[in-house]
Amino acid sequence: MALTNTLLLLAQAALYFCVMMGLLRMRKQIGIGIFLCALGVMHFLETYLASVFYIELPFGIVSPGSTVLFSGKLLMILLLYIREDALTARQPIYGLLIGNFLMVGLVMILRNHETVAVTAGRLPDIAFIDEMGLLMIWGTLLLFVDAIAIIVLYEFLGDRFGRHLCLRFLACGAIVLTLDQIGFFLALHYVSGAPWQAFYGGWVAKLGATVVYTGFFVAYLKFFDHEESWISNRPLKDVFQVLTYRERYHQLLEASVRDHLTGVYHRSQYDREAPEIIRKSLEENRPLSLLVIDIDHFKQVNDRLGHQSGDEVLRSIAGLLTENLRSDDHLYRVGGEEFVLLCEHLPADGGVSLAERIRKTIERFSAMYLTEKVTVSIGISSAPADGETLDELFKAADLRLYEAKERGRNQVFGPQAAG
Repeated sequence: MALTNTLLLLAQAALYFCVMMGLLRMRKQIGIGIFLCALGVMHFLETYLASVFYIELPFGIVSPGSTVLFSGKLLMILLLYIREDALTARQPIYGLLIGNFLMVGLVMILRNHETVAVTAGRLPDIAFIDEMGLLMIWGTLLLFVDAIAIIVLYEFLGDRFGRHLCLRFLACGAIVLTLDQIGFFLALHYVSGAPWQAFYGGWVAKLGATVVYTGFFVAYLKFFDHEESWISNRPLKDVFQVLTYRERYHQLLEASVRDHLTGVYHRSQYDREAPEIIRKSLEENRPLSLLVIDIDHFKQVNDRLGHQSGDEVLRSIAGLLTENLRSDDHLYRVGGEEFVLLCEHLPADGGVSLAERIRKTIERFSAMYLTEKVTVSIGISSAPADGETLDELFKAADLRLYEAKERGRNQVFGPQAAG
């Protein structure tokens, strides 16, 4: 029986890890919300199992709720932090905590109903719901502390384990889950009278779960990813600021990489980010187009109407460009009146179509809302046909931009037109 239970727990852990890690891996394609919902949806089942569902293993009695689900959830939050940031990692914790308080509030109102038995012998067990609500709130409070502790510990161990990511993962899980077992079992013993032998079995099971999940993580890195891409150490003195004030950090970071006038990314971000985008697209054999967009006769606008009006034109054009961005597009202001639009997953013909739509949109907007007629000329290049580096692609698009201006401006000139 003990062997069968052990194998079933391993199967549950494997299923949990594969599904959750798959959702985390695909978060850019399908959205992070799917991962967060899947992380939180089993919270009630996890607490219920930890309260009443126990099995026997060679070293004691354990609950799959704590062993597989809670241990897995905490380690997934750590992986989410490593892959994203503290702000994202906090979202499921806050959501669970608020949802549990909401449940308790609703139950306090529900208990005043006069219920009707629809099926003989089936009446709502409010006492059970009260017990579950108390355990879920306590468990989520512990999760909040655990999540902060495991992140701080992960950063603290960075100086000691260096680039050994999986050792940090294993040590963090073992230490924090030990502390969690103490905190949760005390509440479980108080609420439901769980026997003390369940404490030792649950603790050993959580340590075993940490080892198993670490093994799965090692296998994932070996066959599906690279450990180097996960390593991102932060100084320990900054961890609490990152955990508590991540929104402010992001605001300052965004301000430092965006053009103050138009709000789009400026030249330094273009120089830093664009080469890597091109490299990844070529490596993954994905199409990519680069559009160089220049405002026609912009100097004349400044000369006739003044720089304030010129700034308003720039803001309007940048706003229109931003509104036409796809999710895989990156917009930069690289010169006074010149913008670069880098479009992933967009072949040459798609780049020409997008450029035409942008040109026509700006022309119509100008005629309706601006005191001065404003148009743009656009040159387009595509990878790898026009080059495999940022300089090569920009040079090809810039030559086509020059050709568009030679043809009378308010024109689009791309690879197809050049051929």
